Amino acid sequence: MKNYKGKFITFEGSEGSGKSTQARLLSRYLKSKGKRVLHIREPGGVAISEKIRGILLDVKNKKMSDTTETLLYMAARAQLVEEIIEPALKKGKIVIADRFLDSTIVYQGYGNRVNLKLIHTLGKHVTQGIKPHLTFVFDIGVEKGLSRTGKTKDRIEQRSLFYHQRVRNGYLAIAKKEPGRIKVINAKGSKSEIQNRLRRYINRLLKI
Repeated sequence: MKNYKGKFITFEGSEGSGKSTQARLLSRYLKSKGKRVLHIREPGGVAISEKIRGILLDVKNKKMSDTTETLLYMAARAQLVEEIIEPALKKGKIVIADRFLDSTIVYQGYGNRVNLKLIHTLGKHVTQGIKPHLTFVFDIGVEKGLSRTGKTKDRIEQRSLFYHQRVRNGYLAIAKKEPGRIKVINAKGSKSEIQNRLRRYINRLLKI
């Protein structure tokens, strides 16, 4: 990890885990503490990456190969790092990202069984060596999570329960490998209870 003034915090998890809501709440909390915060999502965050997001999640794109899917996620990430993430970290901002490289490792690697070594190699290049200081993985049962996503499901959400179980298992596997960086958060409980758990980790990291 390059030595930037800022801090990089990522939110990960299966579909319907509540990570996006918690990321927004944490952003508000840090701003209330006078911190300079940038809240972004993946894929997306900048014009080019948002267009790629549209392609990736469009249910009409049924013929998309696993390799194409992986490379599109990487392309969207490369643009976001170049335009937004690296400049913000250089300026000393706290960057909160709703998904980052771990998502590709899990969804395309563990989920679609794309070669993990290839994903790590590409990931190192597109992230410019940037790695989160802290990652929250929100864990929830597959069926419970999918039931929270609503009636209209995107291309990824429409995949089988077996696929989504591989994704969940993938998150738990990478969390075991990097317990210092990755904290598994049980997605059960009220929004405030979960948020308070996150803040304890954040307060420690930022010495608030």
